[in-house]
Amino acid sequence: MLKPDCIIVGSGVIGCSTALELASAGASVSLLERGPAGQESSWAGGGILYPLLPWDYAEAVNRLVQRSIALFPAWSEDLRAASGIDPEYQRCGMLVLPPFSTARAQAWCATHATRLESAKARELVPPLSVDENALWLPDVAQTRNPRLLKALRRRLELLGVGILEHAEVTGWKDDGTRITGIETSRGDLKAGRYIVASGAWSGNLLGGLVPNLDIRPMRGQMLLFKTEPGTLRTIILQNGFYLIPRLDGHILAGSTLEDVGFDKSTTAQAKAMLHAHAMRILPLLKQAPVVRFWAGLRPGSPDNIPTIDRHPQLENLYINSGHFRYGVTMAPASAEIMASLVLGRPQAMDIAPYRWP
Repeated sequence: MLKPDCIIVGSGVIGCSTALELASAGASVSLLERGPAGQESSWAGGGILYPLLPWDYAEAVNRLVQRSIALFPAWSEDLRAASGIDPEYQRCGMLVLPPFSTARAQAWCATHATRLESAKARELVPPLSVDENALWLPDVAQTRNPRLLKALRRRLELLGVGILEHAEVTGWKDDGTRITGIETSRGDLKAGRYIVASGAWSGNLLGGLVPNLDIRPMRGQMLLFKTEPGTLRTIILQNGFYLIPRLDGHILAGSTLEDVGFDKSTTAQAKAMLHAHAMRILPLLKQAPVVRFWAGLRPGSPDNIPTIDRHPQLENLYINSGHFRYGVTMAPASAEIMASLVLGRPQAMDIAPYRWP
């Protein structure tokens, strides 16, 4: 393998979108993945392109999300056109059911949302009895994570990005100021710059190079129902639980939020809880079969704020990780920030909140 300009460790949506941004600017890029590409948290998530709920998050989260969702329509369409794979970006809106902080919601919604009349709610979700205090956010969009990852991979292949799977990083070589190479299960590799985008595994992968990096795995379990297309036409959110309709009639129900380390197993207790909550919100799901049940490990971080920056001492080591629940949502803007850091371009937004701790 020729020495590329950049090696990116991690092939989830953050690693792939960063590779896309750099390769599109003319950089030579290689992606490393310790297992099969794109099969961890990015694949497992729901793909809601919005915070849950925005008034409960810091401005640093909302700013990065807003930048990303502004980029998403064109970004997704470019991927579809170039790859031939539709990521299924769609604006389906989101219905937010109580309970939530009414004061904070009203302050935020003064400029970002409108109330939903009960008649409109029945039109969107015929079997649902909607509280008059429910909120309707019409511009909320979604993407279908597995298809987005397939489109990204195909686009990267067309751009000549090397994707090396089953290549686990086992060590780093440095001279005190720069990374001089990485040791992997498939041999030693060298590049001009190294970007860690390994999600929940980023802290472990970097080891002693970043003793103060607080990124940890947070398990999420999800159910998938199969219904007729059009059964549900909007995302429904209540108290952290959501239902997400896909165009082909599948409905995702999720998700748990569990601090259990690197345990990616599913549990009968979580399955029963998710199923019961889905039935309460949308009773028609009692007749819908559950076709899949899975778990993923989110890269948890303080206040959901990712780290997107260059290492404070090692000048050619970077990180783009810690996006917690919003890796897919934040991907285009996070890739834009990282590529601008690497290429010396002006930033489109203030990146101070995402600096290396």
